Amino acid sequence: MAAMVALGLVGTAFDATAQTPTAAPAEVHIGYLGSIVQRPALPDYMDPFPADEGIQGAKLGIADDMTTGRFTKQSFILDEAVAPEGGDVVQTAKTLFAKGDKLIVADLAEADLLKVAAMPEATGVTFFNAQARDDDLRAGQCHANILHTIPSRAMLADGLSQYLLAKKWRNIFLVAGPTPADQAYAAAIRNSAHKFQLKLAADKPWTYDPGARTTDTGHYDVESEVARFTQGVEYDIMVVADEEHAFDYELSHRGTLARPVAGTIGLTPTSWARPFEQWGAIQAQQRFLKIAKRWMTERDYAAWLAVRSIGEAATQAKSVDPAELARFIHSDPFQLGGYKGAKLNYRSWDGQLRQPILLIDAYSLVSVSPQPGFLHQFSELDTLGVDKPETKCVLK
Repeated sequence: MAAMVALGLVGTAFDATAQTPTAAPAEVHIGYLGSIVQRPALPDYMDPFPADEGIQGAKLGIADDMTTGRFTKQSFILDEAVAPEGGDVVQTAKTLFAKGDKLIVADLAEADLLKVAAMPEATGVTFFNAQARDDDLRAGQCHANILHTIPSRAMLADGLSQYLLAKKWRNIFLVAGPTPADQAYAAAIRNSAHKFQLKLAADKPWTYDPGARTTDTGHYDVESEVARFTQGVEYDIMVVADEEHAFDYELSHRGTLARPVAGTIGLTPTSWARPFEQWGAIQAQQRFLKIAKRWMTERDYAAWLAVRSIGEAATQAKSVDPAELARFIHSDPFQLGGYKGAKLNYRSWDGQLRQPILLIDAYSLVSVSPQPGFLHQFSELDTLGVDKPETKCVLK
C-alpha cells in the first residue's frame, strides 16, 4: 500500500509538472531606423554599394543575441523602419516610437540623425549611430542620447597617421574631392597630421574630369593628368579623400614618383573589411556571408556592434528594462567583444565606442592601430580620435 501511495504521489507530481507552462522569455525590442538614399553610380566593373547595407548587420546581431538569450531566458526582436528615397525620416521614426522602442540603431546621415534625436518623442530613447562619421557629432553637435558605433573620421585619420609615423612616411600629398564628405575627411587628415607631426608636402583639390573613360585613349588622358598633378612634389605617400569613390581609384601607379596611395583607396583605415580574419573574425565573416549572401561592410559591422551592445548589456546587467540597459552601456563595467583582440566600451565624454582601426588594402590586413608604442595613461584606444582633455563635446 505504501509503495502504491508513493507511486501515486510521484505520478501526481509528474502531472503537475507537465501542466505547468514554461515562462516566456523576457523580450527586448530593438529598433532599426534607416533611410534609402541614392548613391553615386560606380563603374560597371566595380561592386555596387549594397542596397541592404546596415540592416543585415543588425540582423546578424539579433541572431547572435538570441544565441545567448536561450540561456538567459531573453528574447531579442528587431523592429525595422526604413524611410523610402525622398521620404520623411521623422515620420518613419514615429512608427518606432509608437511601438515603445527605446533602443534604436540609427543608420542615418548626420542631418537626419540630429532631427530624429531632437524630437519630443525621443525623450528617454538611446540611439546608436551606425553610419555618420562626422566629427562634430562627437563635438559641438554631441547629444547624451546618441552613442556612436561607427568610428569618427578623426579615429580613421589617427589610425592611418600612426602607421605612417611608424613607417617614417612623414611627407603626405593630400588630395581632396569636392563634396562636403570629402572635405570633412581631408580636414580630419590635416588635424591628424598636425597631431602626429607629419608634414603636408602638398594639399591640392582634385578637379579633373576625365570625360569618356571608355574611349580607346581615355587611360592616356588620366595618366597624363595625374603625372602633371604630382609633378615637382617630393612626398612619401599620397592620401586621398574621396568617400564616394568618384576618382580615387584612378590615382594609383600614375604619379610622377613611385609612391603608395592611402585614404579612401589603397591603404584604407576602417573598422571592418573583407580581408579581416584575426581574433575569430573569420567566424563572423562566415556567419554574415551565410545570411546576407555578401561580405560585411563597415556599416554592417557598426549596426552589429549596436545590437550586440544591447544584447551584452542585457546579459551582464540581467535586465531587459531599456533605461537600465542604457545606464549599464554608459557605465565603466560594460564591455563588448568585437573580434578585435580588445574589449570595447563607450567613452564617457562623447559616446564614441572605443575600438581599434584596421588598415587594409583590397586583399590583406596590413596593420591595426593603435600602433605599438603609442601609449595612454588610461586606454591606448584613446590615442585614436578626440581624447577627453581635447573634447569640445558638452552632452545635452
